[in-house]
Amino acid sequence: MTQLRTVQVLGGGSAGSSAHVRSLAAGLVARGVRVTVCAPADIDRAYDFAGAGAHFAPVPRRSDPAAVGALRAACAGADVVHAHGLYAAVRAALALAGQRRRVPLVVTWHTRTHDEGARAAVLRLLERRAVRAAAVVFGTCSELVDRARAGGARDARLAPAATPTPLTLPAAGHGKLRAELGVVERPLLMAVGRLEQHRGYGTLLDAARSWRDLDPAPMLMIAGEGPERGTLRRRIADEGLQVRLLGRRDDVTELLAAADVAVLPSRWESRSLLAQEALRLGVPLVATAVGGVPELVGEAAELVPYGDAAALSSAVTRLLSDPARREWLSEAGRAQAGTWPTEDETVAQVLSVYDELAVA
Repeated sequence: MTQLRTVQVLGGGSAGSSAHVRSLAAGLVARGVRVTVCAPADIDRAYDFAGAGAHFAPVPRRSDPAAVGALRAACAGADVVHAHGLYAAVRAALALAGQRRRVPLVVTWHTRTHDEGARAAVLRLLERRAVRAAAVVFGTCSELVDRARAGGARDARLAPAATPTPLTLPAAGHGKLRAELGVVERPLLMAVGRLEQHRGYGTLLDAARSWRDLDPAPMLMIAGEGPERGTLRRRIADEGLQVRLLGRRDDVTELLAAADVAVLPSRWESRSLLAQEALRLGVPLVATAVGGVPELVGEAAELVPYGDAAALSSAVTRLLSDPARREWLSEAGRAQAGTWPTEDETVAQVLSVYDELAVA
């Protein structure tokens, strides 16, 4: 029997999609599939796709003829090409359009775009082209599946992509880390994610103003980098907020495990890595009721409307004053995480589609 060959294409490479491709590559290789990962070189340095048994082919983020040509060469001889994200899907569709042999394209939508105005209209057009070029579109939440179908996808399926389960530090490790952060005698609130406008950090800082009056006042820490750093830093200084910007961190799991409450204020999320890690670790979560978050967390988190600083502030304040509720959410979070697809189940679902397309 001929060995199945797949090419995995990453565009910008968000943390969620990159971790998923690394996990998927390892699982496919273990099942005898030849895997090539095409992505910018910096993503490979962070995720070591060769360490998962895959061949790595560097392809820049651009969509110029040279970049498309490099991707076309990497896809030559593939049985299935699987693109992750909008830009990867557009580039993959362009590359496959020049192939002599028809190669099926699978697209996974991990998130949606957040631009407005003229750029949003262009991106919506690209979305429609990408999903119509795909033999199968996977949506990581129901809203993305519906969006793909509305855009003209021939076959759109729900595929809640699994990511590696984090390891939990022992309680003693939590105490040491909290001491290093200077939050031994006060609550620690954690938010994680790129510092971008749609992440809702402005609303989070609005909520943080009210927490100054609590005794003891909690410390909010935000791990991540991005274009909004300067704006957030100025607000924190001008308003005297109990907030620290930690920048890019390699110990996010440890930071979350040490927190009293995790906070996710985004305008839109599908399968948020922060939400997944918080629930797996048993850390109470306050999140916005947007996108795929409600179906991801079920009843195991406090959900609030996006952009409502008062609701966000109240939810966190109630949790900090209610140890029994925090304990209930901790147990419920671990139970909810146990209902999510495993990495093996995710690989099996994807491979079944590859086999279906390869023999079509």
